[in-house]
Amino acid sequence: MNRFTFALLLIATLGFAAAAYANTNGTLAGTVLDAKGRAVADATVTIQSSFGDRPNATHTDSGGHFEFARYQIGQYDVRAYSKGSFSDWMKRVTIRRNKTTEITLRLPPVADVIVPVTE
Repeated sequence: MNRFTFALLLIATLGFAAAAYANTNGTLAGTVLDAKGRAVADATVTIQSSFGDRPNATHTDSGGHFEFARYQIGQYDVRAYSKGSFSDWMKRVTIRRNKTTEITLRLPPVADVIVPVTE
């Protein structure tokens, strides 16, 4: 095999590998809502694999929307946080190849804190 043929085979192999890798990704997108169903701006949304590794985070926009684009397919756990309130973990959310998975995370009401006054 001469160098030219080898170079062509190498380029073709790398091209196929890149295409295969690109096809193993998907997107997770969604909205964070408060207890009254209103969009929550600037909430922190955390994602991690369902095995508890590879954590990552993003923030919602002014409409409460977030997106984790080009994520490896698989199952993930996701939750939101804003102003002292955490949503429940949404467990085993599946990101599928070349698809966008849509979810909604809901924050519980923020508890009223009563501080006793002492004199």
